[in-house]
Amino acid sequence: MYDFRIEGADKATLYRDLLSALEGLTAGEPDPIANMANAAALIWEALPELNWAGFYRNVGGELVLGPFQGRPACIRIPFGKGVCGAAAETLQVQRVEDVHAFPGHIACDAASASELVVPIVRDGKLIAVLDLDSPARARFDQEDEAGCVALCDLLARVL
Repeated sequence: MYDFRIEGADKATLYRDLLSALEGLTAGEPDPIANMANAAALIWEALPELNWAGFYRNVGGELVLGPFQGRPACIRIPFGKGVCGAAAETLQVQRVEDVHAFPGHIACDAASASELVVPIVRDGKLIAVLDLDSPARARFDQEDEAGCVALCDLLARVL
């Protein structure tokens, strides 16, 4: 049984502990869906003020919904569309303070106000994107971005 209590006093500690827990959960597990499912659950439990945490997988050049925590979501997103599609197309992190101001934002949940999307890339190819949504405007900062990039670097090796 896994019982992770991740409550860092500051974001650096929180993300360090989250990375350590994710390393433990994925160690020796070759199944990418299982690893994404545990990662989504771990992130959902550890990070405050989220209303969605999960993955969109690159399936034939289109983002297809993967494991997640939160309300039902859009199933398919073309590259270049919305925040996730922008991250997939550019292979660049997208940190959006106000999703309503993002051109072409796809509103799967009207309660979402800010979003952080991190591409997961191995050997120059997109595997998936990690998508975090929050009902709080400007929820994600540089520390969240750096922490999630570290998580995705680990995931790139195990997915």
